[in-house]
Amino acid sequence: MAQARRGEFILQPLSTTNYKLALQPMKELKDLRIVFMGTPEFAVAALEALVKEELNIVGVITAPDKPKGRGRQLAGSPVKEFAVKHNLNVLQPTNLKSEEFIQELKNLEADLQIVVAFRMLPEMVWNMPPIGTFNLHASLLPQYRGAAPINWAIINGETETGVTTFFLQHEIDTGNILLQEKEPIYANDNVGSLYERLMQKGAELVVKTVRLIQSEKKEPKPQAEVSDMKFAPKLFKETCEINWGWSATTIHNFVRGLSPYPAAWSVFNEVQFKVFETEVEPDKKMEPGQPESDNKTFIRIGCGKGAVLIKELQMEGKKRMFTEDFLKGNKLVN
Repeated sequence: MAQARRGEFILQPLSTTNYKLALQPMKELKDLRIVFMGTPEFAVAALEALVKEELNIVGVITAPDKPKGRGRQLAGSPVKEFAVKHNLNVLQPTNLKSEEFIQELKNLEADLQIVVAFRMLPEMVWNMPPIGTFNLHASLLPQYRGAAPINWAIINGETETGVTTFFLQHEIDTGNILLQEKEPIYANDNVGSLYERLMQKGAELVVKTVRLIQSEKKEPKPQAEVSDMKFAPKLFKETCEINWGWSATTIHNFVRGLSPYPAAWSVFNEVQFKVFETEVEPDKKMEPGQPESDNKTFIRIGCGKGAVLIKELQMEGKKRMFTEDFLKGNKLVN
């Protein structure tokens, strides 16, 4: 971003590659009018960090209420619950292109918009504020663009990931990068544990990014050209089925990358099971998909190379259990 003294005109982002001249001086940090957009728990941490910094959140955009629980009562998103608790102005549009919502957003007169775990925005929304709109993404872009970056990094056996803030542009997750921070992926990590660390690291990065933008000390950098691009497409139930022809290590990473949600699954004896934790036995020789158990302490499944011990699982319609507890009332092998 171009350097400027207080009161001078500065270059502001029109998109991640083009800039427009803002006919106004940059405001002091706590005077910046910020609109925050997000829905799940992952976004709450970032919003909470901004509130703790006493920044000027003039609006929070989140998903409409949805039926939840056995009673199917309407309930707000985690972001809405936090925003209401802190007396923040909440908007829940069903259509991001509607004239009514666009006018409501204009009325907020935001200088900057921040997006964390929200849906895709039309250009008329992300290009509205004079400074621009930046997004927090849970990977080291350009790698793992897409809806499920935490899952796919573990599934692919990565040992490192991170968080990135970048200005939005037309193509998803391709905008100019503001800041990045790395985070190791440990051998015992699953999505749940890595999610928690990236959520907190991402929240801190959002605040750092706002400070950076306001200080005018860094110009966003285009994403690097990478020959071995890896993507993070949305997960569906069919995506999560275990292929026992894979190696034991591949299946182990697959299970970690889907645990605790949405969970890897397979079918034995015409019953569907979710698998949450495994242990690799790389030298074990068994037919792929062949189950073995003493019906007391262990369940072993053959893989394309090696085998895995099932440490934690859930039968369809039942509670999640450790293998020993599961085998007290169930038999996998006759």
